[in-house]
Amino acid sequence: MVVRLQNTIRDYAWGSPTALPQLLGVEPDGKPQAEMWMGAHESAPSVLPSGDSLYDAVSGAPEQVLGSEVAQAFDGRFPFLAKLLAAAQPLSIQAHPSREQAIDGYARDEADGIPRDALDRNYKDAWPKPEILIALEPFDALVGFRPLESTVALLDALAPVGFEELTSQLRDGKLREAFTDFMSNDRDSIRPLVAALGEACAQYAGSAYRLEIDTIARLCADFPDDPGVLAALLLNRVRLERFEAVYLPAGNVHAYLHGLGFEVMANSDNVLRGGLTSKYVDVPELVSVVDFEPLTDPVLTATDGVYETGCEYFAVRRVELDGGEQTVTGAGPRIVCCVDGSVEVGAGGTYDGVTLSAGQSAFAGGPEGPCNLRGSGTAFVVSAP
Repeated sequence: MVVRLQNTIRDYAWGSPTALPQLLGVEPDGKPQAEMWMGAHESAPSVLPSGDSLYDAVSGAPEQVLGSEVAQAFDGRFPFLAKLLAAAQPLSIQAHPSREQAIDGYARDEADGIPRDALDRNYKDAWPKPEILIALEPFDALVGFRPLESTVALLDALAPVGFEELTSQLRDGKLREAFTDFMSNDRDSIRPLVAALGEACAQYAGSAYRLEIDTIARLCADFPDDPGVLAALLLNRVRLERFEAVYLPAGNVHAYLHGLGFEVMANSDNVLRGGLTSKYVDVPELVSVVDFEPLTDPVLTATDGVYETGCEYFAVRRVELDGGEQTVTGAGPRIVCCVDGSVEVGAGGTYDGVTLSAGQSAFAGGPEGPCNLRGSGTAFVVSAP
């Protein structure tokens, strides 16, 4: 049986007050609406028509909800979390741990007696958080380290005062040292560097690196004493068009800047921050999980609607319907989210009267058969891999 989900919207300060309401076709309330969570994470689980949360349903009967294979593979935990994400302001510079790092970090935080809801706790759970962000409109982001020769060329073009040591480190291939040194600066010492970088951006008259320089200039103005501005110098600046994506495995340093997207991740809330935020920052812990291998091609496109990531926690398929019907195979529990038009969702060849409009979602349990979709619109189907 397929059921409609009722989902929580998180009001983080960086969220857009209009993007999600516009997608949902409701009036904005003037407050930021950053993320709509769809899944069974304990922080903000979806609610079933029965009134029970999906988290409680999974906890009470994991094999009935997830299917026996998925329940056993993920120790009775729902494997993924889906979100609609609407950013009006930059999110923090951040990275997520691997499975082994999350287990170790969670155990350390537990042994230290840090409350799970404490602002200075790094590891909320013992899971990794690989994720994919699929643009629903032009979406701007910083994703992975730019190849070093490109960053050196950018710094040579800007020639900001005080950045000679950084440029020298990068010429010598010392990316880890450069990133760690800058991120470890306190706010007083970082302020003149950010000012010098902003001034260099203002004086730049060339046409190359325009997108990168416009972004850095904005960050310099908005975060005048934040080391994360300098980290942005080192990262790929990407602009995703509709339905293009970025996949972020463990250790990938990134920051979403602006736009509306559909996001899927392992069912975790582990975030290690390094800047562009007023939240807790732990630079040594961040550096300990970062993958410093440069990323040459960060943009991912779907093949026949499938976003190939190799992730062991989720699989994502985009289904576009023009009055027809499509069957989508998949293992275990599935979440279907409509992002435009109207899509009816069923399972096992039958329909249960669940029709979704943009921004709405439905759940099909693990023991159900393949998902059936019909109508005119676009939906994402998320399943276990």
